[in-house]
Amino acid sequence: MKILAIESSCDETSVAIVEDGKKVLSNVVFTQIDIHTKFGGVVPEIASRHHIEKITYVIEEALNEAKITIDEIDKIAVTAFPGLVGSLMVGINAAKTIGLCYNKEVIMVDHIHGHIYANYLESDFKFPVLALVVSGGHTELVLMKDHMNFEVIGETLDDAVGESYDKVARVVKVGYPGGPIIDKMAALGEPTYALPHVKLGKDSYNFSFSGLKSAVINLCNKLEMKGEELNANNLAASFQDAVLDVLCEKTIRATKEFGAKQIIVAGGVAANKGLRKILQEAVDELDDVILTFPSFKYCTDNAAMIGVAAYFQDKVVK
Repeated sequence: MKILAIESSCDETSVAIVEDGKKVLSNVVFTQIDIHTKFGGVVPEIASRHHIEKITYVIEEALNEAKITIDEIDKIAVTAFPGLVGSLMVGINAAKTIGLCYNKEVIMVDHIHGHIYANYLESDFKFPVLALVVSGGHTELVLMKDHMNFEVIGETLDDAVGESYDKVARVVKVGYPGGPIIDKMAALGEPTYALPHVKLGKDSYNFSFSGLKSAVINLCNKLEMKGEELNANNLAASFQDAVLDVLCEKTIRATKEFGAKQIIVAGGVAANKGLRKILQEAVDELDDVILTFPSFKYCTDNAAMIGVAAYFQDKVVK
């Protein structure tokens, strides 16, 4: 089965051709990062306008790269939610138009399911699977007992982890997007600043990063008022240490409690090198547990992951 998948939930316009939920024939991504960098974040109106300008060209390029025609496509898949409404509508309207014109079924896909299934491109799933979803808009622990079977056992009560990285980067004025920048800075520093590791109790699988973000802001303000110099690399290391400690502790604890045989990490923050290192070290101490990360090109928003999720969604529904 060949699926043409469209992803336009935020600031990437992406189209992919995925065969049988595993083979990526093409995965074209037009990113707007450079456009939004000067604003310090994604501007929804600007994002949707650029999706409109690029969607037709990206679809054509994906088909050309896969060396197939639209007639050879079996079904269309598109991110339906969550995301920026205007951006989502561009992709949905494109998918429905193609479906109507060429008599193709359109599969509406949850964006988070897509991020989770990006891992299937690296490894078959060994159930039960525990997914740590970490992105700019989401932080969740999801238990999967089978394909397309999702049980959220923990989620953020306020800020998403990726959002917190962006806000900290903005506070120390190092640029956007904050995640990759803070990760690189953390590798150059030491966690010398005392910041809270918010775990919300020994039995909770929920997350909270608002207090940590506020602690960073307060620390910066206090140092400025005292005329003391801020070591930005050490602050980045201290912030990342607090974040990763919480993510890793809850993930490993949930793995043990629910008997997960595989841990998968999904979302843009899955590209964080510090997270990859600390989780791998923790998993190495467990028996018979696999740890899977997507390739870096599949961590951020892309249509290939939507095509994989759509394939299994179609199989399970039928």
